Amino acid sequence: MGRLRAAIDRHVPEDLARLLETVPEWFGQPQANAAYVEAARVKETWTVRDEGGTVVGVTLVDRHFPHVLDIHLIVVDRAAHGRGIGTAMLDAIEADARASGVVLLEVKTLGPSDPDPAYARTRRFYESRGFLPLEETNLWGEDDPCLIMVKPLCPRGGRVERVGEEYADG
Repeated sequence: MGRLRAAIDRHVPEDLARLLETVPEWFGQPQANAAYVEAARVKETWTVRDEGGTVVGVTLVDRHFPHVLDIHLIVVDRAAHGRGIGTAMLDAIEADARASGVVLLEVKTLGPSDPDPAYARTRRFYESRGFLPLEETNLWGEDDPCLIMVKPLCPRGGRVERVGEEYADG
């Protein structure tokens, strides 16, 4: 695969469904996968495409507040694992987030109290990209511990200014 280019893209629910099927150890719950495919119809979508234009990676993001970007989902075609596709998507999303004034990236993944080796790999990936574990909760239920991870995006000078008057104490 040549130089990877991640870019904001049109909605690609069919491509997302295809990619989810390639990695059942991460995305093996049909009901959850159906919800991801529906989310892909409306959420901000970033992709990496191969030389032929086929989507090989998808990231869905939410911008709940102007200062926070939530990574809803990242999936990479199994045949393309280890080629830097996830990294390319995160690099592009982070650059765009910084340019738009975002100061915090957030991602949720299966927490370390579940011994699943696939998700241990996922957590290592996010940690290698500068994400820090913040809290493990039972947001998804007792059987699926949710680890919230964050990555501060400090502007030049290393200081985050106030992000919104709606959060001011008075």
